[in-house]
Amino acid sequence: MRLLILHVDSFTCTITEKGRSALIEEPSAPSLHIDAGLLVLASVERGDETAPDQVADGTAAEIRKVSDQLKAPDIMLLPFAHLFAEPAPVEPARDILEAVAINLRAAGLAVQRAPFGWFHTWDLRAKGHPLSRLARTIRPPAI
Repeated sequence: MRLLILHVDSFTCTITEKGRSALIEEPSAPSLHIDAGLLVLASVERGDETAPDQVADGTAAEIRKVSDQLKAPDIMLLPFAHLFAEPAPVEPARDILEAVAINLRAAGLAVQRAPFGWFHTWDLRAKGHPLSRLARTIRPPAI
């Protein structure tokens, strides 16, 4: 999985239209919003589905670490297949991201996950400090 983590003052995404995904999740609301939290753009990559639990656990651990460092318990998890060219199949990707969200919630973090299959507008105000923009890669163990 590839992550781009932004420490934000605020972030809002509003659904505009269905995307080209084979999986369209029903949105819980037309817009999602966080203040003073982490926006996590997540791309589940081909091969991650071979060890979904390890990838989900490793991803949640990385996000928790950044959350703890920045004292930012509010997380917006946004599926973002555009980070890399080899995305995982959509259903395993959704399942892995949901497992990440469950893991983070179990750790006491407030997590929102944007639904798969939609285009959004974004209203983003990012912070500007050395840890405000981070990239991470979590891979399944070698077979």
